[in-house]
Amino acid sequence: MPKYLFEADYTAEGTKGLIKEGGTKRRAAVSAALKAVGGKLEAFYFTFGTRDAVLIVDVPDNVSALAVSLAVGASGAVTLKTTPLITGEEVDAAAQKAVGYRAPGAK
Repeated sequence: MPKYLFEADYTAEGTKGLIKEGGTKRRAAVSAALKAVGGKLEAFYFTFGTRDAVLIVDVPDNVSALAVSLAVGASGAVTLKTTPLITGEEVDAAAQKAVGYRAPGAK
């Protein structure tokens, strides 16, 4: 199942909700949302600095990842950056595919 890195930033209202509910309830809510699209939560860590939380999730496909991202974004409590995670084997397979590409200005 494809893996994605979710990087979450709480809005002021989202932070208030996090303080009220606590971290374990937020993790449980995310796990339930992922389960609803056939996915699962692999890791969830709160951070401080650039991001408020980072997650590694397994979901069946891009559509499912996007559905979660849209639902989170629509809440207005969290902004989410979603990055697909690529395995070494996938890189190997991609490197073996022939691509007919000509760089700009090249002959």
